[in-house]
Amino acid sequence: MMYPLVRELAADGIPVAVTCRVLQIARQPYYRWLAEPVSDRLLAEAHLTNTVFDAHVDDPEFGYRFLADEARTAGHVVCDRTVWRICRDHRWWSVFGKPKRYKGAKPGTPAHDDLVKRDFTATAPNRLWLTDITEHRTDEGKLYLCAIKDVFSNRIVGYAISDRMKARLAVAALETAVARRGDVAGCILHSDRGSQFRSRKLQRALVRHRMVGSMGQVGSAGDNAAMESFFALLQKNVLDRQRWTTRDDLRIAIITWIERTYHRRRRQTTLGRLTPIEYETIMTPAEQAA
Repeated sequence: MMYPLVRELAADGIPVAVTCRVLQIARQPYYRWLAEPVSDRLLAEAHLTNTVFDAHVDDPEFGYRFLADEARTAGHVVCDRTVWRICRDHRWWSVFGKPKRYKGAKPGTPAHDDLVKRDFTATAPNRLWLTDITEHRTDEGKLYLCAIKDVFSNRIVGYAISDRMKARLAVAALETAVARRGDVAGCILHSDRGSQFRSRKLQRALVRHRMVGSMGQVGSAGDNAAMESFFALLQKNVLDRQRWTTRDDLRIAIITWIERTYHRRRRQTTLGRLTPIEYETIMTPAEQAA
C-alpha cells in the first residue's frame, strides 16, 4: 500500500497533496485510511483466520468444509468458499488431502504461427493437412480419435484411436498418414494449440518427416473449421446414433464409416460431387503430369 509511504513523507514535511499527485492516488481514501488504518472487514477476516487456524491445529485431518463448520459454530457468518481461500493462502491443508506437488514436468514447445489463415485449399496432395482430436463416451469410458485430413481431397489420410488422450495418439495418427502417403516433405500440419500437438514427441516427428507445423489461435474454432466439419459429420452419422456399450464397438463403427462410407460413398459438393477416393484417382495423375 502507498498510504504508509504518504504518512512517512508527510512526517518529513512533504505535503500530502504533492505526494498523492506524484503517486497518482486520491487524497480522500488516504485520509479515510489515516482515520481508520484497519477496516472492519480486515479486522473481521483476521478474527476468522485465527478461528480457522485454531480449528486446523486442533484437527489437522479436517478439510476446509469442516473448518468452515467450526468457524460458524464459533459465531462467524462465513461461507465454505471464503474458508477455502483462507486455507489456500496460508497453505493449511488436510493431512488426508494435500495438494498435488509439482512433478517437474517440462513445459510444451512454443506454438507455431498460423500459416493457413482459414484458407482451407490446396493445389496438390500432401500440401496441407488438418488434424484434431475428438472424444465420445461408452459404457466402458471415453474413446478418443485423432484424425488427419488432406484438404486437397478431404480424405482422412491417417487416424489413431485410443482410450487415453496422450501425445502418442497424435504421433500415431501422423505416422499412419506418412506411411500411407509416402513423401510428405514440406507438408503443413495445421492443428489447434492443444497439449498433444505442442508435445515434444509430435514436434520431433514433424522434424523427422520434414513437415511444417501450423496452429490456430486459442479458443477460435474457425481456425480449424474444415476439420471441425468432419467431426460434425462423424458425430451425426456415428457417435450420436446409439448408445455404445464397449470401446471396441465404437472403434469398429468409426473405422467402418471412415473407410467405407466417407471415403468411398459420400459425395462432396466441393469435390464436384465426387468421393475423396474418386477425386484423388482422377486428379492426382493430372497433377503429376503437370
